[in-house]
Amino acid sequence: MKYKIISILPLLVLILSSGLYAQELNANERKIVDFIDRNAASAISLLERTVNVESRTEDIAGVKQVGGLYAEELKVLGMDVRWIDMPPETRRAGHLIAETKGTRGKRLLLLGHLDTVLAGEPFRREGDRAFGSGVSDMKGGNAIAIQALKALHAAGLLKDMRIILLFTGDEENSCEPVSLCRGDMTAAAKRSDAAISFEGSVGNTATVGRRGSSSWTLEVEAKTGHSSQIFRPGMGNGAILEAARILNEFRTTMGNEKYLTFNPSLFVGGTTAEAKDAAGIATGKTNVVPAKVIVNGDLRFISEEQKESARTRMRQIVSTNLGGATAKITFQDGIPAMTPVQGNYDLLKVLDQASRDLGLEPVEALDPGDRGAGDIAYISHLIPGLDGIGIVGGNSHAKGEWAQLDNIPTLTKRAALLIYRLTR
Repeated sequence: MKYKIISILPLLVLILSSGLYAQELNANERKIVDFIDRNAASAISLLERTVNVESRTEDIAGVKQVGGLYAEELKVLGMDVRWIDMPPETRRAGHLIAETKGTRGKRLLLLGHLDTVLAGEPFRREGDRAFGSGVSDMKGGNAIAIQALKALHAAGLLKDMRIILLFTGDEENSCEPVSLCRGDMTAAAKRSDAAISFEGSVGNTATVGRRGSSSWTLEVEAKTGHSSQIFRPGMGNGAILEAARILNEFRTTMGNEKYLTFNPSLFVGGTTAEAKDAAGIATGKTNVVPAKVIVNGDLRFISEEQKESARTRMRQIVSTNLGGATAKITFQDGIPAMTPVQGNYDLLKVLDQASRDLGLEPVEALDPGDRGAGDIAYISHLIPGLDGIGIVGGNSHAKGEWAQLDNIPTLTKRAALLIYRLTR
């Protein structure tokens, strides 16, 4: 008897090319994945076009132009698209908002931003890496969000969903007051069940928590006179030594608390001292005891409770002064914390399962201490959220900003399946 030897290699290639991951995907999800695989170039094209429009936060025309490019993409998907202007006195462009017309499933709020910190570097490509101002923070994430919506639309699924997409125009430097500049985001969150933000990915992680930021100002005044009298009861220790003592006690009291940091960023002291707009000027002589110090700094925290606890301790330290000196500290709120609550971890589980079903790596929670403040924190007290599912890149807020292009399809599939499964 003769036996015919049949090679199984072509069969294995066929199976692998069609994707073993598809065993865990339903028919709709396969349509989503197939669209993303076939249209990877369109996401890169959108990224290139938007990066080539400079959109620093203060460039109102540029921010609006980028918003217009995205608006055209979203209108084709049948979404209701509008631009929200900010009042002229805010010196900010405004926000782009788009909504689906569906009536079924959980309501999702998708977040991105149009503005960049720097400008001046147009899009250029070197192999699988792209460079340009805002390419990773966060025009790359915006492109992934829109490409995911395109895939859902192509599969005939988007029209039934309840999705709000909001791209802010001033994430990098929010206008004041926050109640106005983030009022539309708050209103959208109150009409949503969960928020997904497309800030940059960090490895195989997603962001369940982001530290908040606020600022503080320490002012110290002291008796002044001939330096030969310093430390004597009638003169005291001077303003600079008292400020140094306070800062050191901040460090020893709070320096080891998890997720809590303080940073004295500007120190101005002498016989006279003035500070304004992140700059200062002082005068002083070596034979004169310094009379005044101004210190500006920031405070980072993982919850409102941690922030308030830190402020209480800082006030206590400031209130007890060295001889001859008095001090006061004031605080200014900035971006709140996105506290890692259970609802955020529940969203992560859905993303992780989608990644596994695609045959990809598991997705874990990024340590909140490794992430700065972000827009999603403004509404994280209202609804659960997940961030950090955008493009992989680096050098954000600096020259040479880059983004990885070859994994855009992978990240888009994860995002699209996350949206689809959450809205079921």
